[in-house]
Amino acid sequence: MRSFHVASDEEIKRGRTTDVYFARTKQILDAKGLNKVKVVAEVTANNLPRDWQWGVLCGVDEVAKLFEGHSVDVYAMPEGSVFRPQDHRGMRIPVVVIEGPYGEFCELETPLLGLLCQVSGMATMAARIRKIVGNKLLVSFGIRRAHPALAPLLDRTAYIGGFDGVSSLVGAKAIGKEPMGTMPHSLVVAFGDQVKAWRAFDEVMPQKVPRIVLVDTYFDEKIESLMAAEALGKRLHGVRLDTPGSRKGDFAEIVREVRWELDIRGYGHVKIMVSGGVGDDNIKGLAEAGADGFGVGTSITNSPTIDFAMDIVELKGKPVAKRGKLGGRKRVWRCQKCLTDVLLPARKSSHRCPSCGGKTRPVLVPLIKKGKIVEKLPSADEIRKRVLAQLEKLEPL
Repeated sequence: MRSFHVASDEEIKRGRTTDVYFARTKQILDAKGLNKVKVVAEVTANNLPRDWQWGVLCGVDEVAKLFEGHSVDVYAMPEGSVFRPQDHRGMRIPVVVIEGPYGEFCELETPLLGLLCQVSGMATMAARIRKIVGNKLLVSFGIRRAHPALAPLLDRTAYIGGFDGVSSLVGAKAIGKEPMGTMPHSLVVAFGDQVKAWRAFDEVMPQKVPRIVLVDTYFDEKIESLMAAEALGKRLHGVRLDTPGSRKGDFAEIVREVRWELDIRGYGHVKIMVSGGVGDDNIKGLAEAGADGFGVGTSITNSPTIDFAMDIVELKGKPVAKRGKLGGRKRVWRCQKCLTDVLLPARKSSHRCPSCGGKTRPVLVPLIKKGKIVEKLPSADEIRKRVLAQLEKLEPL
């Protein structure tokens, strides 16, 4: 019996997390001798949630592990690629392409999409927030809003999307970093006194841990911020304001007030970190008000899913497609200067961007060849660097 309601690696690899109609499809193909029929299938998105203009592809490394050992070829945009659902002419762009006997991978469609849809939505939200706040500190606080089995996935995805650090122990280990965080309200409550709790934190924690204290447990955020500054002095790195909006306060106005009162008393070195209800819809105002860093949780964990779908577009070497899809094998050419994409039939090439005249190159690269992973899977740091480089080329949000 399972202790937790999660599928094992083996169950995912064997297609046990698929929808039953794919299992029935496999049974029928086997019975009729069609399991070796070769197809080309592609993964596309019709559109993006909330009128987003671009997304960030995530989950490609797990797709590689899913198809490893199966007699197929897989091509994909590199992990962390910024993508748009359509090219400059409105043609739907594939982010992943699978070639091989359909009976070999029909049961993997459901887990394939599951590995891409959720994390790509989360990576996109993380990247949007990074784009909005520039170089301000971003820490992932979202693991408490999801199943704990997903903690390393959630934190790794936020980091890939551009965050600076993560709060969970297992998530930090997954990206090779030290976990980042401050203190909970329960620590203050356990001491029954804010100052005692802050001083205990300062006395017990190693020096490498920044002295960022929580300042809204019992009193007004401004009052507790000044109390913390007086108690710890130069050792105080920052204060964290958590969920003042839950008390019907104007979050940005509270940040301005705290910043002013700290500065006027000579505590300009104290940073302001905010958390609780922070997302791409309000973080700009908080940053402009003077917040130096953010703990972002629910808006990443519960970010909209990107609705990818997989469709067969070639059968026995001939173009096929259901209604609303484009048949035939394709290639995607991308301008390295402005990230404009050009979708063309596989036999055709594009060398110049139709938007800016820059050079283009194919963006779908080999991931799996005859069941073997042929692309070096990048580290979280390498993927994050790729995302940040692309964000610089995009218009402000």
